[in-house]
Amino acid sequence: MALSFPLSTTHTINRFLLASALLLLCLFLLSALFLPRRSSPSPFSLSFDLSLPPPPSSPPPPPPPPSLYHPPPLSAPLGLSLWVPGTSDGAGPREVDDGITSLPEPAVWEPEPEAETGRDAAESREGRPTGRREGKCDLFHGRWERDEEGWYPLYSPGSCPYVDEAFSCQENGRPDRDYLKWRWKPKDCDLPRFNAADFLERLRGKRLMLVGDSMNRNQYESLLCLLHEALPNKSKMYETRGNRITKGRGYFIFKFVDYNCTVEFVRSHFLVREGKRVNRQGSSPTLAIDHIDKSAHRWKRADILVFNTGHWWTHGKTARGKNYYQEGDVLYPQFDAIEAFRRAMRTWGKWIDNNMDPARKLVFYRGYSAAHFRGGDWDSGGTCNGETDPISTGALLDSYPLKMKIVEEVIRKMHFPVILLNVTKLTNFRKDGHPSIYGKTRTQGQKVSKRKQDCSHWCLPGVPDSWNELIYFSLVLAQTMHLAK
Repeated sequence: MALSFPLSTTHTINRFLLASALLLLCLFLLSALFLPRRSSPSPFSLSFDLSLPPPPSSPPPPPPPPSLYHPPPLSAPLGLSLWVPGTSDGAGPREVDDGITSLPEPAVWEPEPEAETGRDAAESREGRPTGRREGKCDLFHGRWERDEEGWYPLYSPGSCPYVDEAFSCQENGRPDRDYLKWRWKPKDCDLPRFNAADFLERLRGKRLMLVGDSMNRNQYESLLCLLHEALPNKSKMYETRGNRITKGRGYFIFKFVDYNCTVEFVRSHFLVREGKRVNRQGSSPTLAIDHIDKSAHRWKRADILVFNTGHWWTHGKTARGKNYYQEGDVLYPQFDAIEAFRRAMRTWGKWIDNNMDPARKLVFYRGYSAAHFRGGDWDSGGTCNGETDPISTGALLDSYPLKMKIVEEVIRKMHFPVILLNVTKLTNFRKDGHPSIYGKTRTQGQKVSKRKQDCSHWCLPGVPDSWNELIYFSLVLAQTMHLAK
C-alpha cells in the first residue's frame, strides 16, 4: 500500500528541509569565518601557539688570549700604594697621603689561614710567593728592619759577575757589613719572600726592559744578580752580544735560555731627546723637551718597562737652563729647569698613552732615589763616608722632592695605568747604603781618595734589591688580579 501525503503537507516538508539546509549553510559559513584554522606547523614559523623551542643561540666568543696584565677599571692610574687582599674596611679607591688614587681591594684571592713559626714560615715551607695579607698595604711607607734570620743579603758580595766596579763596595775595600743586613718592612704587611725562579716563570716568553739613567742601571745590575741566583746552570744566562756591563755602554740584553725571556737595559738620561747645536764656537748640547728620546723605538718591543729619570736634571747645564732647552725650533736662552722637567714628563706620558696597549704592556715608573751628601754636592765636596746605619729620625725622612710631585701629577692625568714605584721615602733612610769612597778598586797599599764621593748610587748587594722585591710583588699582584677577573 503506497504512502501518500496531501499536497499541502508536501509543501510544508519541502520548506522545512530548505530552511534546515540554509541554516546548516549559515552555520558552516560562520564557523569558517570565526573559528581558528588548524594547520601543520611551518618549518620557518616561530609561533607561541606552536610552542617550538627558540633556535640555538650562537656559541659565546672564545676568551681573549691571556695577557700579562689587565688594568682595573679605574679613572686614575695605579699609584702610590698597592693593596694586599684580605680584610677590607670599605669598597672603592681611596686617596693616600700623596694624592694618588690607589687600587681597590679585590674581592677574591682570600688565603686560607696558616700557622706561622717565624717570619712567613708557611711561605718558606711551601715556596709560595706570598706575603702576609692583613688587609691593605701601602708598600712605600714603612721602616727598615734588621734581618735577624740570615735571609739578607739576597746574594753574597762578590758572587755576581754583573756588578759594575762602581757598586762593588765590599770588593773595593768597604770594611763594614751591617748595611747589608736590612730589609724593607711596609707599614701593614711583609713583602713576599723574593723567589727568583718564580719571577723568571712570570717572565717566560717576555721582555723586561729598564729605561733610564745610571740609577736604573744600578737597579738593573741588582735584578740580574737576583735572577742569576736561581739558575742551576749559570751558562743559560748571557748577554746576547757578549758585552760586559760597564758605564760606557748604554744597551744590554740578557737572555735566560730556559725561560725564553730577556732582561734589558736602555740608557736614557732624560727620557726626552738629547741633541747638539752647532755654532761658530763649535757645538753645545741641547735637550728637546717636546720630543721623546731616540731610543723609544726599542721601548715598544718590551712587555714590561721600568722607567726613571731625575738625577741628571740637577747637573750642570740642565740645572742652569741657559741655551739648553728646546721646543720645536725655539732654543730658549734661559729656561727654568723644573718647568722643563714638567714638560719633558708630559712628553713621556703622552708617548706612553699613544704607543702602549694596557692589555699587553705593564709600565712602572720608579721614583726619585735620595742622595745623602754632607757639606756639598756631588761636584762640590759632598761626603757620606763613615755612615754605617740608616737614619732613624729627622726632617730628611719626610722630605719629598718637587720632581716627584710633578711625576705624580703627570701619571694621574695619563690614560695608561702606570704603576708608580715610589721609593723616595724608602731611600731617605739609607744614608749608609752608598759607595761613598768605595766606588773604585784599589791596588794593595793604595790610599783611598776622599776628595770625590758617590753618595747617590748604591752598593750592591743593597738598597736596589728592595726595589726589585717591590717589582716582583707588583707582578704577583697584577697577575693575581687578572686571574681573579
